[in-house]
Amino acid sequence: MTPRMRRRTLPTALMVLAVMAAHVGHAAPTSAPAAPRNFEFGVIGHPLQHGRDEAALKRAITEAAQANPAFVVATGIKSITEPCSDKLYAQRRELLNESSAPMIVSLAGSDWSACLNSAGRSNAIERLNRLREVFYVDAESLGARRLQVTRLSATAKFRSYAENSHWEYGKVLFATINLPANNNHYRPEAGRNSEFEDRLVANRAWLHRLFTLAEREKMHGLVLFSDGDAGVTAEEGFSLLSSFRTKQDGFAEARKQIRSMAEKYKGTVLLIDAQPVAPGAHPEPAIQWRGNVGHVTMTSDWAEVHVTPGAAALFSIKGGSAAASD
Repeated sequence: MTPRMRRRTLPTALMVLAVMAAHVGHAAPTSAPAAPRNFEFGVIGHPLQHGRDEAALKRAITEAAQANPAFVVATGIKSITEPCSDKLYAQRRELLNESSAPMIVSLAGSDWSACLNSAGRSNAIERLNRLREVFYVDAESLGARRLQVTRLSATAKFRSYAENSHWEYGKVLFATINLPANNNHYRPEAGRNSEFEDRLVANRAWLHRLFTLAEREKMHGLVLFSDGDAGVTAEEGFSLLSSFRTKQDGFAEARKQIRSMAEKYKGTVLLIDAQPVAPGAHPEPAIQWRGNVGHVTMTSDWAEVHVTPGAAALFSIKGGSAAASD
C-alpha cells in the first residue's frame, strides 16, 4: 500500500470506529428498570405464633403475593411451641421459597432465642447459627423472583450477622435487624451476656450504616423489620422492665439510637414488628406516629403496605384476610 492510499484509508477507519462507538454508547442498559413511583410490599405477621397449623402460613404466603407486591417480608418462621430442628428449618425454607414474589425472612425470637437442647439448657446461639446457614447462604432473597440484598455479614468484622440485610426499592431503604421479642435476648443470669452484647455492637453499627445510607442517597424513607418492639414511638419514660422483670431493658440502646438518628433524618422511618396478640384476636394493624417515626405491630396474618412518595403519608397499611378465614 502506497503512502497516499494509507492516508485515504485512515479517515475511513476512524469513521468506522466512531460509528461502532456510537452503537456501543446506545446499547440497551443491563440494569433493572426503575421501580414505579407508587408500589406495595407485603408483610407476613407470623401466623404460626400460636402454634396453628402450617396451612395458615401457606395461605398467608399465597394471599400476600396475590397483589403482585415488590416483595414480601416474613417476620418469623415458627411458633415457640414447635421444635427447633434442622428438619423444620429446612421445611420452612422450602415453603417460603415457593412464594411467587421475592421473599425476605426476618427472624423472630421464637425461631432461635427460646430453643433448648436435650438437657433443657439454652441452645439459642447454636440454633441462630444454623438458621443463618439455612436461610442466608447468599446475597439474594427467597422466592420464584429474587431480590438482591446487602448483608451485614459482607463486612469482615460482622461476618456472622447474615440475618441483617438491606435493599432499596423506589427510593426507599428497607432493612431487617435482629431484635428478638424476649427483651432482645438479654439474659439476667450472672456472667458475661455474650450473645446479647456482641449483637448489640453489630446492631449499633448496622443502624448507623442504614441511616447514613438513607441520608446520603436522599431516600424518601427507611423501613426496619424486627421481631421485638423497641418502644421508639412510646411516651418518654417508657420501659419494658415491668414486662420482663429484669434489671436491664434489652431494647434501651436500640431505642435511643433510632430516636437520635431519626431526628436528624429528613425522610420517614417506619418500624414493623410482629409482637404476639391474643389467640383468636386479629385486629387491623395500624401505624402509630411520633414525629417522622411510625410503628406498626403485625396483628393480622399478613398485610399490604402502600408506598406513595410525595403524598402526605408516605406509608399506609391494610391488613390481610388470611386470619379472617380461620
